[in-house]
Amino acid sequence: MTDDECESCVTCGDVAVQVRVVGLLPAGLARADTGDGTEEISVALVDARVGDTVLVHAGEAIAVIGRDGQ
Repeated sequence: MTDDECESCVTCGDVAVQVRVVGLLPAGLARADTGDGTEEISVALVDARVGDTVLVHAGEAIAVIGRDGQ
């Protein structure tokens, strides 16, 4: 990711944000709805599924905080 892309990247910041997983990708990656669009995040450290709400810090999902339908 370039510096220009990171400046507008919600999930790459210094604070953790809640996002919803909208699609799983190969290699431990996912597409996440940030409320302002979608971004690619890593879900390698968590057992995330489509529809889950995850806490993301620096582009990495660090916790599943809500399951779809729960």
